[in-house]
Amino acid sequence: MATTRTPTTPRASRGTGSVPSATSAAARLATRQPVAAAKGKLGVREQSAQQTRDSILKAATQIFAKHGYDGGSVEKISKAANCFDRMIYYYFGNKEGLFIEVIEGIYRRMNEAESKLKLNTDAPVQALKEVIDFVLSYYQKHPEFVTLLNTENLHQGRHISKSPRASEYSSPAIDIIARILQSGAQQKLFRADLNARNVYLLIAATGYFYMSNRYTLTAFLGESLQDPRNVQAWKDFVTESVLRVVQR
Repeated sequence: MATTRTPTTPRASRGTGSVPSATSAAARLATRQPVAAAKGKLGVREQSAQQTRDSILKAATQIFAKHGYDGGSVEKISKAANCFDRMIYYYFGNKEGLFIEVIEGIYRRMNEAESKLKLNTDAPVQALKEVIDFVLSYYQKHPEFVTLLNTENLHQGRHISKSPRASEYSSPAIDIIARILQSGAQQKLFRADLNARNVYLLIAATGYFYMSNRYTLTAFLGESLQDPRNVQAWKDFVTESVLRVVQR
C-alpha cells in the first residue's frame, strides 16, 4: 500500500522525529474516537488516513504475534505496513499505544463474531453447546489471538491494564452465558448455584490451553493436536465436561 501522509506529518525518513512520552500516548489512547463507525461520512483524505492506520494495525498484529512485544520493533512494523516510523507515533503515540490497540482489536473482533451467534436461550443445552463450539473454533481459526495473549501474560498484563476499555471485552460473553444458565435453571435443566464467570473461564481455559500448548503437547504425546480428528474429539470432550458441570 502506498504511504499516506497528512499535512501535520511531513515526509521524512524512517525513525526521524521525537518519540512521544508514555503519558501523551495514554492520553491519545483514552481520547481517540472509533473511526470505523463513521467511515461512510469520511472524505477522501480521512479515508486514506484510516487506511494507513488500519494497515499499521494489521501489520502490528502479525509482527507482535510472530516476534512478541519486545521483538516487534517499530521498524519491523512500519516496513510491513509500508509506511514511515513516524506515522506509528502520529497515530498511536508509541509502540505501547500500538500494542494496546492490537490487543483491544483481537478482543473486539472476537466479541463482534460472538455477537452474530443466533442463540435460542429457551433451549439452553443447545445454546451452551453452540457457545462452546464457537469459543474453541475461534481459537483454532485465530491462533494469533492465543499468541498475543501469551505475550501479554508474559508481561503480566501491564499493557492491556492501561486500556480504558479492558473491562468491556469479557462482559458480553459472560452476559450471554448468564442468560443461558438462568434459562436452564428456570427449566430445571441446570443447577441454580452456577456462577457465569466461572463457566466462562472453564470454557475459555480449555480452548486456550489446547491451542497455546499444541506444539509441545504434540511432541510429548506423539500425535498431532492439530489433526482435525483430535480437534473434534477435544471439542466433544469439553462440551460433555461443561454440561456435566452445569446440569442438575
